[in-house]
Amino acid sequence: MIIVDTALARRHSEGRPIRVGIVGAGFQGAAIVRQIVTATPGMEVVALANRHIAKAIEAFTVLGITPQRCDSRIAIETAIALRQPVVTEDATGLASADGIDVVVEVTGSIEYAAQVVLAAIEAGKHVIQMNAELDGTVGPILKARADAAGVIYSFADGDQPGVQMNLYRFVKSLGVTPVLCGNIKGLHDPYRNPTTQRGFAEKWGQKPAMVASFADGTKISYEQAIVANGTGFKVARRGMLGPDFSGGDPGAPLTPVEDTVAAFAEHLDRGGPGLVDYVVGARPGPGVFVLGTHDDPRQRHFLNLYKLGTGPYFCFTTPYHLCHFEVPTSIARAVLFGDAVLAPRAGPEVGVIAVAKTDLAPGEEITEFGGYHVYGVAENAEIITQDRLLPLGLALGCRVARPVAKDAVLTFADVEIPPGRLVDALYAEQETHFARQPASMMQVAT
Repeated sequence: MIIVDTALARRHSEGRPIRVGIVGAGFQGAAIVRQIVTATPGMEVVALANRHIAKAIEAFTVLGITPQRCDSRIAIETAIALRQPVVTEDATGLASADGIDVVVEVTGSIEYAAQVVLAAIEAGKHVIQMNAELDGTVGPILKARADAAGVIYSFADGDQPGVQMNLYRFVKSLGVTPVLCGNIKGLHDPYRNPTTQRGFAEKWGQKPAMVASFADGTKISYEQAIVANGTGFKVARRGMLGPDFSGGDPGAPLTPVEDTVAAFAEHLDRGGPGLVDYVVGARPGPGVFVLGTHDDPRQRHFLNLYKLGTGPYFCFTTPYHLCHFEVPTSIARAVLFGDAVLAPRAGPEVGVIAVAKTDLAPGEEITEFGGYHVYGVAENAEIITQDRLLPLGLALGCRVARPVAKDAVLTFADVEIPPGRLVDALYAEQETHFARQPASMMQVAT
């Protein structure tokens, strides 16, 4: 978005920076602080919340900034008014505080994040997030709430879903019809867990469970689900097609992604909505791709001239995703142009359901994404509702109510849901709002 740099430079010259509050000071949250402080004129991080305050303090002090610790909304507002950067453990206080234009949510949590995002929307603030798990569970109803409040609700540039949506919009602007939005993975093994991924996580300063969620298919399921919700696309089958060109060897030579198109062609020829999917063992990774068609023979001739092949499926790629580097662009697009990078178009098209990673016994608690109990699989929303399948975003914190075999899909009947959670109420509201919820499921969800 080349226009963004000029608009931010203008805000900088006018002394009117965009005031950003960030919730989450982990691997990505601290990196976003660094990017804004060191490389983004026209934007300031005025407040940073984290459940463990030391990480929030460190995100500023490593940059030579001494923040002020605040324990309430009033204290946060006072410090912001005095141009003092804030750190706090009160995330909802930050989200509702005056003096903040946009809240960036980057925790990877569900219940906690839902409370923060809803508080920000109700306070009339734009919301940018890198939390595909929350967005893939209750994003459509949060978007509806944001629309009613007159604010922008958006996923971020830089992460793969946002990069896919940027590419999708670019392809459409050429007059090409997108028929598949794709993600490129180096590995997919649904049984990876925090123990198997600990070494990699320690090398890069990440949490083992989060890294395991990348490997076991959970993360890509959420990423493609929210792309589906932003485009109206579907999955070809439960879990997506996910052709693997690595032969099971992560070190095998990579296949050019344009050479993988045949693996999707049969499903694209069936008509209907486009698809979201992924491929393993292709390049450029970890990039994204969009397949598109064109009805005009002359324009197909020109696409061939420009090295995109003869069709019928033309493959457009972005060879990287730069995560925190591009988040400031998302913030500027929302605040200065009213433009969401990626947001649900309406109701859910695709969701992510919980599948047993091992045999589950009654009484076991499902604890985390990428953990030892379940992995996530993408499924079309109408099937999730019809079969009362358990969304993975609701499964965390639940206790298993009856034995569930390894690789079995969990249903609402398989778990005991903790009472009083906001995310369950939002999910029930979402199903009702978009007319997909039978009365029997409402009783379970609430």
